[in-house]
Amino acid sequence: MTALDDDKPTPRGELTLQIIPLPSDTNANGDVFAGWLVKQMDLAAATMAGRISQGRNATVAMDRMEFLSPLRVGSQVGCYCELVDIGRSSMKISVEVWTLDRTAKNPRKVTEGLFVYVAIDEHGRIREVPEQVL
Repeated sequence: MTALDDDKPTPRGELTLQIIPLPSDTNANGDVFAGWLVKQMDLAAATMAGRISQGRNATVAMDRMEFLSPLRVGSQVGCYCELVDIGRSSMKISVEVWTLDRTAKNPRKVTEGLFVYVAIDEHGRIREVPEQVL
């Protein structure tokens, strides 16, 4: 991104999950549950972790979660994932959530978070992440 792009923010990472929240995903006030959104972020990051680890993985931590703007029912929600770091058995994945409201022309960032996964084997024990080809 250059200084000329500062007025046009865009998502970092690859689009990993896209979904639309329904009225059943809201609380009594009509707002989308934060827990619903965290679930979608975890699904998106786990999908990327599964591709990287080439198998099972488990969420071990979530960090730096902040909600920047509300999420409206019927909006198109996109979870963008980016591998931040990889260890012997762990993966840190940044997730940004962007939404496009039904009547909007430009998407807006809703939240972001850092998810940490560990690769596990068929018995639920920690295993090494296969070497990555860059």
